[in-house]
Parts: sequence; structure tokens; C-alpha cells
Amino acid sequence: MAKDTSVAVEQASSGVGGSRNAIGEGLLQIEDRSDATCNDDWSRWWQSFLRGAQLPNARDARKLRCVDLFCGAGGFALGASLAARGANRRPRFERIVDADGRALGVHANSLDVGRSINSGVSSLVDYQIRRRGGGAHFSYTPEVVDPALEIEPNVDLLIAGPPCQGHSNLNNHTRRSDPRNDLLICTVATAVALRAKVVIIENVRTVTVSHGDVVGMARELFEASGYLVNEDIVRADLLGWPQTRERYFMTAVRQDAVRADLPPIKTRESKSVLWAISDLMDLSGAREPFDTAPVPSAENRSRIDWLFKNDEYNLDNAERPDCHKDGTTYTAVYGRMFGDRPAPTITTGIGTPGQGRFIHPLRRRLITPHEAARIQGFPDGYAFMDEEGKATRKALAKWIGDAVPSSMGFEIVRRALASVGIAELSSVEP
Repeated sequence: MAKDTSVAVEQASSGVGGSRNAIGEGLLQIEDRSDATCNDDWSRWWQSFLRGAQLPNARDARKLRCVDLFCGAGGFALGASLAARGANRRPRFERIVDADGRALGVHANSLDVGRSINSGVSSLVDYQIRRRGGGAHFSYTPEVVDPALEIEPNVDLLIAGPPCQGHSNLNNHTRRSDPRNDLLICTVATAVALRAKVVIIENVRTVTVSHGDVVGMARELFEASGYLVNEDIVRADLLGWPQTRERYFMTAVRQDAVRADLPPIKTRESKSVLWAISDLMDLSGAREPFDTAPVPSAENRSRIDWLFKNDEYNLDNAERPDCHKDGTTYTAVYGRMFGDRPAPTITTGIGTPGQGRFIHPLRRRLITPHEAARIQGFPDGYAFMDEEGKATRKALAKWIGDAVPSSMGFEIVRRALASVGIAELSSVEP
């Protein structure tokens, strides 16, 4: 059930509930819950946000109309919401779309959503592509064909995280590959059909070298439809975040909406894993399975013990299973996180040490879904658990591991909003 508030942890009234210590301004002003060791406003704000400090009510602010495709549980949307609030706008996701119905529920119970569409994006819009003069263009303006997506055009912001289809070959006509089958191309068509002013698409870095140059075709289609296109490879730790996650972002801005050049991405000194999760090490009254670590096998328990007994962070070759011995290039597998460094990329494999460096830096266990959510930028209070307080460990791993960290979404969206004159860049900072 969608809420009328912008974020599930939003306050019923503006301000910070009478707290004497507050940080941030306007719709980003929150109670300061940060550690004394936080020595800058950015760190204090984000740490307080992660710890569940409530956001002011945005009901009276001017609306920012948004659409989220391949939305998952809403990590990218959360960052976009914060960027909108930094511009003193109320983010309203008029439509969110995903094939995972339960992820839609998490999103809709956490952010301000009009309607959830439990469907594949490719069935929502009709379009045809032609090549002319070496470039791709739409044969006619793409059209929304599913009534569920019929909304007023001129959407302010459309964000999307289409799954990468690296196997597609859009240039191999002998195999009759159809570019309409590629989900990134479907995203472009949907954005053009809705006349979105700003479109931001994220994906894995390797999408830029995918077979068939789908990124190149997406760029050509946007440019032929009157958009200016910018592409970036972004690392979360270079934005100041405690994770080394790297993503590709395509930002397309409708030419008639441009008011200024797209500002550069602001970089900061990275934070550590413990900056994000130090207060979660020994929770009492924990919610199962959100606040508990998965139980490892006897073999993996032995490997975890070996790391701590020897004060090591990489497992010795002799302790590894045969498939990971001798010449492995992925030394992080079965590894322990460094408490004073950013975490590695959080993935859907957080439930087993054989999927990556997911062992807690100070405790003989794997990180919990709650800790992984923090590292991904989800605050305490985000609606991962259903109304009965339940969610499977597998579902949590997928929703959290597949997300775009909210800090990344915030940084990419905020500069796009500045480029269309919705806010001055300086006013968007928390």
C-alpha cells in the first residue's frame, strides 16, 4: 500500500521534533545522531540518516514527478528522493515498474508511490527502430500501450536500472536480433514516450562493451529524440561512501529543458565500513532474519575462526576449498572486511563467505542484512519487512544486493536537477 509521505521514516510535522541538535536544511533537516568522531557535515548528515533520523514532512512542497523502471526495492529512488528534497521539492513516483511484486511492495511502503506495475517494461510501450546515415532513430514517436502507464507526459525525472543483456547482438541481422528486445532500449523508448525531462539509466560498467553496442544505440536514440547525453563511470567510495561499488550512468536531458551545463561529480574522501555499521555489532531484540547473520556451514565456521585466530583478512590458500586454491584471482572470497576501509561491492551473495568478502571485521560472523542495507545507503526504518515483520533471507539479499546505493543516486540526480534549473547545486547538499 503506497503512503502519502515521501519516505517511510518521514515525520508527521516539519522540523526535527524539537531536537536541540539538528543538521541539514529545509526538507533535509534531521536530528544529529552521528558519532563525535564525525568531523564534517556531510558525514554527520549521512550517518544520522542511516541511523533512522526522520526527515521533515514534504507534503506542502512543490511536486517532482518521477517514474522508476526496473525499480527493485527502491535504492536508486531513495537517492533521487533525497536529491529532490535538497531542491525543496516533494518527490512523487507516479509509477514504479518491476517484475518482482514483493520488491514493489518494499518500494511503495518506503517512498511516495502513485501506482505499482508488476510487469516487464517491454510490454508497456510500442516503438520501432531504424538506422539512417549510420545512426539509430525511432521510426515514429514511441507510444505507451499499457493503460497502467498512461500518465500526463513531461515527467520531471525517469530513473531505471535495466538488467544487462550482454548476450544480445543488435547488429547481427542474419540472426534477426531485435533491438526492441533489449531492456536498455525499452527504457529509452519509455522515457521518450513519457517525454521525460531528465532520464538517468544505471548499469554495470561492462555494459559499455556489451556485444552489439547497445549503449551506443541508446545514445543515438536519445540524441535523435532531442536529448543531450552524458555518460559516467562512478565509484561509490570516490563519492565518500564506504563501498567500492562501481556503476555506469547515462544521463539524458531533454534539450528544451536544459538551463545549465551538467555540473561535475563531486568527490570526497571515502568512509569506512565501521562508519556505517559500528553501532549494529551487538543488537538486542533483533528481528529475524534482518538483524541476524546467516548460520555458516561447519567448514565455513572453521574458515572464519582461522581468520580471527591469525588476525588475517584473506584466507590462506591451504584453508580454501579445492575450487578456490592455486591461482585464484579473487582473493576476497572467504575474506574478512577491513574495518577501516570501504566495503567491497555488496551483492546478492552476502549470505555466504564463498561469494565475497562478507565476513564482519570485528565479529566471527557474516554481516547481517541490516548491516548490508546500511552499506547500501538504506536507513533504519526502510520497509524491508512486511506488515507482519517478515521477509525471507533470500529476498533481502536480492533487494539489498541489487540496489544502487542511495548516496550514488543522490549525487547523480542532484546535478541533473541543477542542469534543468530545478535547484542550484549548492542548495542540494544535505
